[in-house]
Amino acid sequence: MTAPVPRCWDRLDSDALQVAQLIAGSMPVPVRELGAARARELLATPPSDRPLTPLRRVEELVVPTRAGGLRVRRYHAREPAGAIPRPALLYLHGGGFVLGTLDGVDEACRALATRSGWDVLSLEYRLAPEHPYPAALEDALDALAWLRRSAGDLGIDAGRIAVGGDSAGGNLAAAICLHRRNHGRPLPVAQVLVYPAVDDQFSTPSWREFADAPLLTAADARWLWEQYVGTGHQPGSDEYAAPLNARSLRGLPPALILTAEVDPVRDDAEAYADRLRHDGVPVTSVRHLGVFHGFFTEIGTFAKTEAAITDVVRYLRAIGR
Repeated sequence: MTAPVPRCWDRLDSDALQVAQLIAGSMPVPVRELGAARARELLATPPSDRPLTPLRRVEELVVPTRAGGLRVRRYHAREPAGAIPRPALLYLHGGGFVLGTLDGVDEACRALATRSGWDVLSLEYRLAPEHPYPAALEDALDALAWLRRSAGDLGIDAGRIAVGGDSAGGNLAAAICLHRRNHGRPLPVAQVLVYPAVDDQFSTPSWREFADAPLLTAADARWLWEQYVGTGHQPGSDEYAAPLNARSLRGLPPALILTAEVDPVRDDAEAYADRLRHDGVPVTSVRHLGVFHGFFTEIGTFAKTEAAITDVVRYLRAIGR
C-alpha cells in the first residue's frame, strides 16, 4: 500500500516535487532508522569528473587544528590574479552534523567562487556521533583562525573574510560569530546562513506544519540533533550549540539568511533574522518559495537554486568592494 503524500508537498514547485518523489523512492527507511554509517553511504554525493562549473584552480589543503590536520578545499575565484589580496568565504557544509562531505557542496562552492570573485574555502570538519559537540565548532573556529593567520601567504585579505554554510554549516557559521564576539576577537566581515539550524526547542509552527517535509523530517532532525549534542542536552542552555539561545546578538557581523518555504527549520532561521535585526545587526533575509531543505547545493536540479546562489553572489560582491 502506497503511503499518502504529505499535505505540505502540495506547496512544492514542479522541480522540488519531482526531486521529493525521487528521494522518497530511493530511501528504504528514514535516516534515523538507517543510522549514521548507512545514511552516509546512501546520501553521499560522488565526486564529479565533469563539474558544471570548471575553475582555473581548485586545490586541497590541510589545516592545522587542535584535533590534527583537516582537509580544506580551496576554490580560486576567476578574477585575474594579481597583487591585490582577494576576499574569502569559509564555507561549512550541511548534513545535520552527521552527514555531508566536501563533494556534496562542490558545485555550490564552484558557482560561488566563479561568480562572486571571492575565494571559497570548504572545510571537512569532524562529524557526530563519532565526534560530538563541540568538535565541529572547534574545527570551524580553528579553521577561521588559521585562515586569518595565513591570509597574507594565501593572497587573501584578512579584513574581508566571511563565514557561511547551509543547515548544520549555517549553525556553525553563526556560532563562530558569537564565539569570536564573546572572546573579543576580530569578527568575520559577514555571515551567510542558508536555512541554518539555530534553535534546539523544535517548537515553532514550521516544525509541525512541515514535519513530513522531503529530505529533512522533524523526526529525522531531532535524531540528527541528538547525535550531535547527546541525549542529555538541556534545550536553551548553550548559545554555541543553538545560537538562538544567545541573550543578545548585538555587535555580530551583517548577515544574509536564506530559507526554504517547506522546511521544519524555516521559522527558527527567520526568527534568528528577526533577532539580529532587533539587536541592530544589518540583515538581508530571503525566503525561497516552493522548495525544501537542501535545495541550495543542488546546482542544475532546482530552478530556485540558481536564484539562491545569485542572492549570495550579489551579497558577497556588495560587501567585498
